[in-house]
Amino acid sequence: MPIVCKSPSELEKMRRSGHAVREVLDTVRALVRPGVTTMDLERAAERKIRELGGAPAFKGYQDYPCVLCTSVNSEIVHGIPSERRALKEGDIVSIDCGVVLDGYYGDAAVTVPVGEVKPEVAKLLEVTEQSLYKGIEKMRIGNTVQDVGSAVQDWVEKHGFSVVREFVGHGIGTQLHEDPQVPNYGTPGHGPKLREGMVLAIEPMVNAGKPGTRVLDDKWTAVTEDGSYSAHFEHCVAVTKNGPMILTQ
Repeated sequence: MPIVCKSPSELEKMRRSGHAVREVLDTVRALVRPGVTTMDLERAAERKIRELGGAPAFKGYQDYPCVLCTSVNSEIVHGIPSERRALKEGDIVSIDCGVVLDGYYGDAAVTVPVGEVKPEVAKLLEVTEQSLYKGIEKMRIGNTVQDVGSAVQDWVEKHGFSVVREFVGHGIGTQLHEDPQVPNYGTPGHGPKLREGMVLAIEPMVNAGKPGTRVLDDKWTAVTEDGSYSAHFEHCVAVTKNGPMILTQ
């Protein structure tokens, strides 16, 4: 599939869908505390998406059943919200949300501590979020996709953590997943060149332990092979002549 560069008017529409995603994530994040279930978060997200006039991007996508992915502790991505999953003090929960507004997609994720977390867990969250911004800094005309991934990888590994290989970021626009794929690792100078108007979902998934993953019997939830905690942060970012523009701020 060819890589689609967006016009200024398309970027404006994507800014609106990105802003909607951010509002949903802010709403849900405020509810995270011990005793809340991941289904409580799901219901709040669905209400907020409807209120904003959008449609959920994930629900029904390849038969996925919910509007959010809620991945707790050693779950990396694609955790399915459940009435039975109550959050506990010291947990972390990665909340991934997508919204369609006026035919354009927004997609973002944040990992939230539940109450007080251990210092090493807090560091995992901090380093993962920082690595996202290290990647975003490379979203400049003439750089390459692997410049982005390499920046993420360098920062993560410098701090003793590991990047997940099996799941990657992606182009986004009138579809949730467009070309190119955006791995969170790479060799500088390799991969497609970044051009004005390209929009990428940059999403580091970082494990406290080894990078290995496996998928549970529900066919969705990806977990760390070694049971270590995992964090996930994501923004949609446009390449502009003035540098990277975060659409999901």
